[in-house]
Amino acid sequence: MMDNSEKLKNIVPLLALLTAFPAFSTDMILPAIPSLALMWNESIAVINLILICFFITYGFFLLFYGPISDRYGRRKPLIIGISLYIFASVLCAMANSAATLIAFRILQAAGAAASAALSMAMTKDIFSGAERQRILAYIAIIMALAPMFAPIVGGWLLTYFSWHWIFVAQGIMGAIGLLGVLRTPETLKEASQTPLSKVMHSYGNLLLNRNYVIMVLVMSVSLLPLYSFIAGSSALYINGFGLSEQNFSYFFAFNALALMAGSMSCLKLTDRMNPRHLITTGFAGIVIGAVLILVIGQRGPWSFAIPMALITYSIGISRPPSNHLVLEQVHKDAGSASSLLIFTYFTLGAMGMWLVSQEWMERMQILGSITLICGALTLVAWMILQKKGIAAGQ
Repeated sequence: MMDNSEKLKNIVPLLALLTAFPAFSTDMILPAIPSLALMWNESIAVINLILICFFITYGFFLLFYGPISDRYGRRKPLIIGISLYIFASVLCAMANSAATLIAFRILQAAGAAASAALSMAMTKDIFSGAERQRILAYIAIIMALAPMFAPIVGGWLLTYFSWHWIFVAQGIMGAIGLLGVLRTPETLKEASQTPLSKVMHSYGNLLLNRNYVIMVLVMSVSLLPLYSFIAGSSALYINGFGLSEQNFSYFFAFNALALMAGSMSCLKLTDRMNPRHLITTGFAGIVIGAVLILVIGQRGPWSFAIPMALITYSIGISRPPSNHLVLEQVHKDAGSASSLLIFTYFTLGAMGMWLVSQEWMERMQILGSITLICGALTLVAWMILQKKGIAAGQ
């Protein structure tokens, strides 16, 4: 039986890597989006489908991996999913048009979906209570390195090689994750006895869990501005402010650093401050950042980056306790609960990506409006939930 120090040393880095798969798979390609649009003579809205279709497919397949892992364990679905991810990454590297790259990205997402949902389920398998909340904060800190370095690595690869090597790098990352899973024992202590034909019924039970559904929706809306920023950032910095692909990657990393700083602050403050107050502070910070983007965001890259950093910091400080609160609403079917949670994150995130890709108004105004509306909605909803006692699970 592993003690706590062994768990942290051996399991947490693997859990963080698995959770970071979507960040590596999306953020590494971001510096190439404007150049791909020019090379293939497509609009940004079309090229952004390599992000949007990835997110939608990723979320859809999460619904399958979770309950299957509750029935057969975490290792087998992870091995199958990561192997598919590696194969699809090689295909993406060989794509010769926007249509083929979008198709191969869909296949890549189908494999990557095994990682994030099952890593969260493994966290629930191994840790509990306040310890789980600390582990989620540790994972969030390590995971924040992915969006920080992924676009920088992508920018470097574009400087010295071609965009194809971005997907070669993702395949290598998948191989590292696969080796880690092969060396990790099964974490599920007691498998569900539900027959495979009925394994998806666990979602029906979760949808009847009123507190779980409400908390999932509120926390998912709070993340929608982050996904909108991911899809719109390269066009804003490269096309809007005229930055190079490499300089864009540094500005994107600055916002990722703010996300990590928020997670680190959460870790430091968890034992001193009520987690509900951390969530309230985070949601309020999103609203303030949105107002600043709408007022001063157009003035220059730093006038946009600093308010956006406040938003990502606020998300970072609120996400670990909010994820913990959501998981506290369920007592079984952790894989299904994790899958449905992340499915909702990515589905609403894809909606934000689609909205920010449109040409209804200036892209900066679209992003600021999305962030203000989502921040205000989640803050008001969160205050109501606390008054009604639904948020008392912490």
